Amino acid sequence: MSDFPHDIDLDAFWDQGSSRKINQPPPSDQLIAELQQQLGYRLPASYVAFMRRYNGGRPRLTCFPVDQGTSWAQDHCAIDSFLCIGSDSHYSLGGGLGSRFMIEEWGYPDLGVYICDCPSAGHDMIALDYRECGPEGEPQVVHVDQESDYEVTFLASSFEAFVRGLVSWEVYDNAEQDYLDDLDKVVNAGFSPLLGELIEHFQQVPDIAALIREIALRIVEDKRYFALHADPLSQLLYDLQFWLYQNRHPVADKSQYLLAYQHMIAFGNGFGTGGYAPRFIEDWFRDRLGAGQIRQSAGGLVLSEDYRGQLLKQLAALREEQPQPQEHP
Repeated sequence: MSDFPHDIDLDAFWDQGSSRKINQPPPSDQLIAELQQQLGYRLPASYVAFMRRYNGGRPRLTCFPVDQGTSWAQDHCAIDSFLCIGSDSHYSLGGGLGSRFMIEEWGYPDLGVYICDCPSAGHDMIALDYRECGPEGEPQVVHVDQESDYEVTFLASSFEAFVRGLVSWEVYDNAEQDYLDDLDKVVNAGFSPLLGELIEHFQQVPDIAALIREIALRIVEDKRYFALHADPLSQLLYDLQFWLYQNRHPVADKSQYLLAYQHMIAFGNGFGTGGYAPRFIEDWFRDRLGAGQIRQSAGGLVLSEDYRGQLLKQLAALREEQPQPQEHP
């Protein structure tokens, strides 16, 4: 096992041109020992041998087949880079954006060591999973999906099996079709029962349904997929969902609202994102409370009158930016 992976062509495996900010010198025995103590797990011999040959970076083979869907795709998950064995670089296991950071700051389950970033910029990760083998054993490799409440998907029985199972993105090059499908979804798919009910009883903005679709369309055009993160358009949809909900139902506190939030767009059949990252909506809620844009009223938490006025101005500007139908003689 310690000889692995000498039969792998590193020039073919690694995209060395895009790995410069991530790749670090080979780790010493002392550094490995210190990092294992810090993380609380013994790193697999195959993983250490692999990283000693090329310590962190972006591979050319970035996709791993799965039998069940993830937030990335129905048949595979994708990785962006391997974190290096080290503590100094942000892109290292013990660095500022390393394994413990993802557990302690982003809320990832403490099941082992997070070793790979994914293209979602932190909203799913690849981890060495020690839950069955213990901190000194040989861990499995899993995908952890923040967008789906940190769902854990088994990938491989060992790190070696994971590396050998990676395939080129060209095997799953359906991004353009996914983009077209999301465009069609935000324009034509039906709203969830809850969102439909809230829209039906919302009189403050008569064309609110069309505006929600327009905002979602712009998100898809910008990102090439439908997901709500921390960008301004996503924040606007967070605002509108809360306004719609508090107009129809009392909001006692954040926890009660977050339970309802899932059933509007996040997990809505048809017009929906198929999941959500709890940290984004929680940060939005905290920021709105802190700024007084959400305030306590006799009937529960509501958007302030001033902030509702700001939203109406944003929506008016959005209408003006919409392309007008052409008149034909």
